[in-house]
Amino acid sequence: MAAKTKPLAQGGGALRRNLGLWAIVGLGLGYMTPTVVFDTFGMVARDTQNVVPAAYLVALVVMVFTAISYGKIASAIPSAGSAYTYVRESIHPNLGFMVGWTSLIDYVLLPMVNCLIIKSYLEAMFPDVPAWIWVVLYCILVTSIIYMTMRGTSNLNMILLVFSIIVMIVFVVLVVAQLMRGEGAATILSVGAFLHDDVTMGAVLMGATIVCFSFIGFDAVTMYAEEAKDPKIMPKAILLTVIIGGGIFLVASYVSQLRFPDWNEFAPGGDMQFVEDSTLPIIGQLVGGNVLMAVLTAAGFCATLASGLASHASVSRMLLVMGRNNVLPQRAFGYINPRTHTPTFNIVLVGAISLLAIPFTLELIAAWINYGALIAFTFVNISVIAWFAIRKGRRKTPADIVNYIVMPAIGMLLTGLLWVNLHQDALIGGLIWTALGFIYLLVITRGFRRKVVAFDENQAVTGYNKVVKVPVDGR
Repeated sequence: MAAKTKPLAQGGGALRRNLGLWAIVGLGLGYMTPTVVFDTFGMVARDTQNVVPAAYLVALVVMVFTAISYGKIASAIPSAGSAYTYVRESIHPNLGFMVGWTSLIDYVLLPMVNCLIIKSYLEAMFPDVPAWIWVVLYCILVTSIIYMTMRGTSNLNMILLVFSIIVMIVFVVLVVAQLMRGEGAATILSVGAFLHDDVTMGAVLMGATIVCFSFIGFDAVTMYAEEAKDPKIMPKAILLTVIIGGGIFLVASYVSQLRFPDWNEFAPGGDMQFVEDSTLPIIGQLVGGNVLMAVLTAAGFCATLASGLASHASVSRMLLVMGRNNVLPQRAFGYINPRTHTPTFNIVLVGAISLLAIPFTLELIAAWINYGALIAFTFVNISVIAWFAIRKGRRKTPADIVNYIVMPAIGMLLTGLLWVNLHQDALIGGLIWTALGFIYLLVITRGFRRKVVAFDENQAVTGYNKVVKVPVDGR
């Protein structure tokens, strides 16, 4: 007889183990939104002096070291978790809280990024319509959908992912054909896309810091640790997600760089808005006219909308957990509407925050998100050292020293190097947010005299959104 299911009760039950390796990798790639490489291409080309692939290559190297650390710590602490969970368990709950608080800025602002990208798409297609109207309509649409139901599907995610990748393959084929006809750099093999006389290492690092935003989501696969058919596949799933995603970004940015060797093509008349917002529509227009522009925009729209729904639901759920645990006021943040069975206050709040996208650029919001993400990535590397080398004493053999000290230390230093190259406004805003979190930690722990309360995004919430396998007939 098939197993019955029911909502997961607080503190009980176990998630169903029904996700294989490629299902988890597909979910990770869906979070990464492959078409985002075209959205940020213009601003990265400007900041790197037209070596976008070099920025992605540097970011990929950094992310590979961090992905290896995620795999190691996910194996050691196999429950569904996040950077916050790993730091809490391996180092200290208070430090874990601070990492979680800093990462909260990612959750809150990611829906705004999707809003900005969608606005850019629609603005390019309907230039006579005021941009703010698209922001308002998008926020109403997404908020309404999440308000009614927060339950997503991996099948829809996979369909959107496959559609996006097929469109990207068509794009690459068209660009290669144009390069062979003498357009752009007039070659399909050139080191100039990675290095030329005007490039500086500082510029490449600046670009790598921006494109880190493209990799955000690879770590999201850790939340499926308790739903994997075999927990041992998690390190491989994390690493494959990074490598495949990074490979997609590298190929797409490489052919795009050869097709558009000068970023000024995206700034007609010196208008920087075409660079600071999404350049995906204009790339489609220049490569394949209105038809490719429409198709590429549709692929980007579908992928971004799916990401927008997922991120909006995710942050609403995280705020719910924080409310249920009294990290935030329970009456508002812990409320679940008895009719819709959704945390309606949180959903509307996130929608209202997304409305703030109207005056901001994609570049600045992405930089703020990268602040929190890079902090989390840095501390995941540190947590590997803390858990294995210090707590478990695995530092006596050369293999242990390399695996649990040298490798994560390199990942930590590389991630930190990108962090210090963040946009100045993002650093200032992020540090202010971190300081507020520290003050809040002092308040809720009464000067560190109380144990800090957990607020893991993947933590069970009574009667809400998680499914368990219930034994039938005592089996």
